[in-house]
Amino acid sequence: MKILALDSSTSLASIAVSVDERIVAESVFSCDRTLSARLVPEIERLVTSSGLTLGDIDLFAASVGPGSFTGIRGGVATIQGLALATGKPCAGFSSLKLLAMNFSLASLPICPLLDARKSEVYTALYDCSAAIPTPLIADCVLPPDAFLTHLSAATHQAVIFAGDGALRYRELITGIMAERAIFAPFPLHTSHAANGTLLALSTYQRGEQLEPSRLVPLYLRESDAVMMKNKVVA
Repeated sequence: MKILALDSSTSLASIAVSVDERIVAESVFSCDRTLSARLVPEIERLVTSSGLTLGDIDLFAASVGPGSFTGIRGGVATIQGLALATGKPCAGFSSLKLLAMNFSLASLPICPLLDARKSEVYTALYDCSAAIPTPLIADCVLPPDAFLTHLSAATHQAVIFAGDGALRYRELITGIMAERAIFAPFPLHTSHAANGTLLALSTYQRGEQLEPSRLVPLYLRESDAVMMKNKVVA
């Protein structure tokens, strides 16, 4: 099976192509203001370098969030467009679950933390003892101290923290979790679309692939533009 997966939920975007559970190509690049214009050409380049065409892809997948509103919107729209153009199905995966995939088969729970700005984090808790992470605490957006206080009371185990939110709030995490806080090595704070192909395959094997129109972002909170509009209306 040939899968193309895209993650554009954080400051680094990545695209990967897998063929029969083997990664044949992956690209990582900065999510800047040119992201929307770069996505399709980069996807076409990567697919061509794999010796394939877009028509050869069996399943298109994207991170649906949470994370950067602009990045998620652009990534989901791109994958929808490619799936529609080729008549193929889609799969969506959580950006937090994708980050947790860096720790497959880990014996300790994994807490991915993404900086949501406004003094909040996107976070969750995953059991990663199997190949595909299982959520212990569902994806949410909270002030980091509130989440960590809840986490500290909910588990007496050591927890592995990863993501740009873990780096930003390291001192706070250590203050609340003390010796139970373990921080991932630096390279593991970044997600990879290669792991997204595995999440997409798992979704397909469960028969949960989607029609393109049903692939929707998971923002967890309103965008700045919507919040400003609501303030004006109020």
